[in-house]
Amino acid sequence: MKFGIVFFPTVGPDDRPAPQYFDECLQLVDLAESLGYDHAKIVEHYFFRYGGYSPDPVTFLAAAAGRTSRIRLGTSATIPAFQHPVKLAGKLAMLDNISHGRLDAAFGRGFLPDEFSAFGIPMDESKSRFVENVEAIKRLWSEENVVWEGQYHQFGPVTLLPRPVQQPHPPVFVTTARSAESCAEAARAGHGLQTVPNVMSTEQLQERLGIYRAEWAGSGRAAGTERIHFSYPCVVAPEGEEARRMGRFDDERNTAAISAAVAAWATTTSSAYPGYEQFANIGASRFDEKLAAQKLLIGSPDQVRGQIEQIAEWFGDDVTISLGIHSGHLSVEDAATTLRLLAEEVIPKLSVNLL
Repeated sequence: MKFGIVFFPTVGPDDRPAPQYFDECLQLVDLAESLGYDHAKIVEHYFFRYGGYSPDPVTFLAAAAGRTSRIRLGTSATIPAFQHPVKLAGKLAMLDNISHGRLDAAFGRGFLPDEFSAFGIPMDESKSRFVENVEAIKRLWSEENVVWEGQYHQFGPVTLLPRPVQQPHPPVFVTTARSAESCAEAARAGHGLQTVPNVMSTEQLQERLGIYRAEWAGSGRAAGTERIHFSYPCVVAPEGEEARRMGRFDDERNTAAISAAVAAWATTTSSAYPGYEQFANIGASRFDEKLAAQKLLIGSPDQVRGQIEQIAEWFGDDVTISLGIHSGHLSVEDAATTLRLLAEEVIPKLSVNLL
């Protein structure tokens, strides 16, 4: 197992001013690097408290790159449908250079109806745009004199500058919320997989990981070389009751933020998103239920160690866990305490394989 951090803000100006939030997140990146964490990531969303502070993850990651030297930096994820592939490929290649080859590039289709509406893109086109744009970006990174004749974009011949430091290109991940098909396609393409266990049952996630691993091996790749990343909200405190109090406070506000962002699914259907109408009911889930189902990593060091070992038993100890430590509702000091307790009292005592 490896461990890193992911930032998913669920605050707005009335909760925590954006300059303060970003200053705190960058401080936490510094701390994560000093404590030996593997990576720092940040999301891409728009308009709502649900991620809206981070419309451009590349900007934040460039700031993080300028103050660190080892920790890997990841998009979690950027949405290709909302940008021209030449523009996005160039921004990410520039970030790979600024960071001296530390970029992990995760791409997602997006799933919020209001975001697609604002960009004037039909949701039914999300998958075809995703496939086309990711392939175009990979070619721009790895080839010269690229000519692209796609359904949505036509360009070339062009040679992207700067070239990525990592060759033939930075590691590519696909982020998926629910789709078994996306898991299979990611494995066949040799892409890593990012997902959020909170939106699936344990059995559903095990099924999707089984599909991903089987397709990975079936494509001629060695078993054990898969790249699987999970994201979990995380609060660790010396006493479990204090951690649960803070975790409940944070989760209630995170749930309110996502409920507002997905409300449009109550009146939206799309052939590209079968079953997503049920996201409109996501606010019905309760903190105690999520904690009992291991959807959150919250508790004392001993409790969280047990939770992580259960995750390893369910899904394997070859996975990487991204810890959501600062949505903006708790103090930066609380987030720093979580990072230190994990690094000093949880991770070294785990009875799992540490990668």
